[in-house]
Amino acid sequence: MTQTLTSHDPLDLAIAWARAGQATALACVTSTWGSSPRPAGSMMSVSATGRIEGSVSGGCVEGAVIEEAGEVMRDGLPRSLSYGVSSEDAWSVGLACGGLLDVYVEAVRTPEHPVGTLPLDLLEQIAALRRARQSVILATRLSDGRHIILTRTADGIVAPDASPGDAGHVDSLRETARQAFHAGRSLRHTDAQEEAWFLHLIPMQPRLMIVGAVHIAQVLAPMAQASGFAVTVIDPRTQLATVERFPGITLDTQWPDEALDHLRIDNQTAIVTLTHDAKLDDPTLRHALRGPAFYIGALGSRKTQASRLARLKEDGFSEEEVRRIHGPVGLAIGAIGAAEIALSILAEIIAVRRNAPLGHHPGWA
Repeated sequence: MTQTLTSHDPLDLAIAWARAGQATALACVTSTWGSSPRPAGSMMSVSATGRIEGSVSGGCVEGAVIEEAGEVMRDGLPRSLSYGVSSEDAWSVGLACGGLLDVYVEAVRTPEHPVGTLPLDLLEQIAALRRARQSVILATRLSDGRHIILTRTADGIVAPDASPGDAGHVDSLRETARQAFHAGRSLRHTDAQEEAWFLHLIPMQPRLMIVGAVHIAQVLAPMAQASGFAVTVIDPRTQLATVERFPGITLDTQWPDEALDHLRIDNQTAIVTLTHDAKLDDPTLRHALRGPAFYIGALGSRKTQASRLARLKEDGFSEEEVRRIHGPVGLAIGAIGAAEIALSILAEIIAVRRNAPLGHHPGWA
């Protein structure tokens, strides 16, 4: 398997910058109201060298937050910032349309930059949990930047590395953490001492497994990567699955069912077959239907889809099971050519992931 190490993720880059000895800050949206364009949990990393990644408002308040991040990197004190129509800066930061948001900014603490409330090793622990395909919550007390990592296990919500002195806080946070994991979003919490906490849900990254290193895959893979998916292209035909044809994309040249078994498909994984070859598509779909992937799609005409479903039923899959396969794949936008077909596929995957109406009614007659 050939893997890419590139990332545009604010958390990953904050860790990389801090490891390189740069002063670094992380800004995170902790509350939104009205028409604020970015949800709670959105992050932006800021380096003292001038590098920036991510967004807290889609552009409205970034300049003001970057200035505050510079101050935080200098004095190490976290800042809770509020922007909206009620603030004197409303017009200057572009939220006079009615949106409101709170942003929390912390400096990353390293040996080179010992000020700050966000230890680098804590960020590295969170990143390791995310790479292990485990959702995690970083609970932050907003008054002083105290942190507790919370994870969800078969035994409930646990704080694997909390100190004995944090036991009371963990008990207080447990129910709100359960709600955050269940809802799939970050939440605020007020404890018995009227202290505000932000429970930042850092979910596992969604994945897209593309079976078939074909022309459409060459467009779909970088498009999905730019949309936040970790992408793997699977194809045993090594003359097609090459770094030159898929720069920056993870490649796997095992047979699809073997590759998917090794990759351990979870409920944040989408799978789409693009080969038109039953020798590759059918093993993929049989494996996918036995797992929890949130999306399964297969390229092909209505006739191809009908033949495919008939073969799967002969293999013992029920009508309800084979209905999980989206085919013809993608939204019915009249797509012609690789780029438009790739766009229609990615749009359908996103619609299904967000439980949008188009995910249930893609427009095929």
